[in-house]
Amino acid sequence: MKKLIPWMVALAALSGHAQPAQDLTGTWQGTLVVPGGKEVRLVIKVTKGEGSAMRGVFYSIDQGGQSIPVNPVTLQGSAVKMSIPGIGGSYEGKLEADADSITGSFKQGPAPLPLNLKRATATTAWAIPEPPPPPKPMAADATPEFEVATIKPATPDRQGKGFMVRGRQFSTVNTSLADLITFAYGIHAKQIIGAPAWVDTEKFDLAAQPNGEGQPNDKQWKAMVQKLLADRFKLAFHRDKKELSVYAIVVGKNGPKLTKSESTGNLPGLFFRGLGNLPAINATMADFAGVMQSAVLDRPVVDQTGITGRWDFTLLWTPDEFQFGGIGVKPPPPPANNAAAPPDLFTAFQEQLGLKLESTKAQAEVFVIDKVAKPSEN
Repeated sequence: MKKLIPWMVALAALSGHAQPAQDLTGTWQGTLVVPGGKEVRLVIKVTKGEGSAMRGVFYSIDQGGQSIPVNPVTLQGSAVKMSIPGIGGSYEGKLEADADSITGSFKQGPAPLPLNLKRATATTAWAIPEPPPPPKPMAADATPEFEVATIKPATPDRQGKGFMVRGRQFSTVNTSLADLITFAYGIHAKQIIGAPAWVDTEKFDLAAQPNGEGQPNDKQWKAMVQKLLADRFKLAFHRDKKELSVYAIVVGKNGPKLTKSESTGNLPGLFFRGLGNLPAINATMADFAGVMQSAVLDRPVVDQTGITGRWDFTLLWTPDEFQFGGIGVKPPPPPANNAAAPPDLFTAFQEQLGLKLESTKAQAEVFVIDKVAKPSEN
């Protein structure tokens, strides 16, 4: 019998079929135990896009089963990484030798939770609930106004503020007229000139419903608030230009780190999951700048990136005491000597988004108040 030399033995082993191919495409599922002991079933469907790039779709099937993009999905050796920017989530794990199981953890917040995934088959795959039908959109050329709107003084000494859209219901809580103006016209409070003191200090709760049919888009909601301000607050103003201290968002030296959105919706999703945790889905740079100036920063924010289109990303940072005045919340002191704490906002912009937030001066539009009155009775 002919004896094989060592390198021939190694070659023979490599040519066999004992080692399964390491491929993440398919359906992965596992049960996450959240604080409190509740079990939540999660499903991630991974496919290949252009070239060898992988992407996926995430479902939390016990919480409605809404599809959420997962991008990017990477496999380097046995190390698996997935990003879910729409919910500020991520998954990291190790692909086991059988190539049908991943041992890892899911993170959506400060602490990761254990989550092991198994590759599902046609017989073991969990059924994903049918999503509810999307609301019928309002005609794009419609010019609606609020059919019913109530405005009442907010509860004294209430903390925080909020804007909410639920279906065809629009409401605000503990908002000043300055807050309503900044929402309706997409400006910062420091761009309002010549307003009486009560415009900033007196707070209101608002509840309104549009006329017409269908779900208004973001532009239509803001147009309705503009009409409400003119009708109920008798607001009149003219526009001017003034040099102001601003923050400019610009592209970093190595280029942006953003994921092209595949969402089919019209509205951007930029909803804080706690102070310093901002997942964004289907958002433009203008949307992003608007949220940063309205909620986080103490001066106007201008987009100077030149980046067009809609994007998914997550920005995670440790706020300082000068941030979030726009929503009436004071962040807690940053943790001392905590290596696991997220970076400050300026560092997070560069490391996570490939963008820079620069303090500068620029000519900015200002709203000069010509006339305003406290709201009329409901």
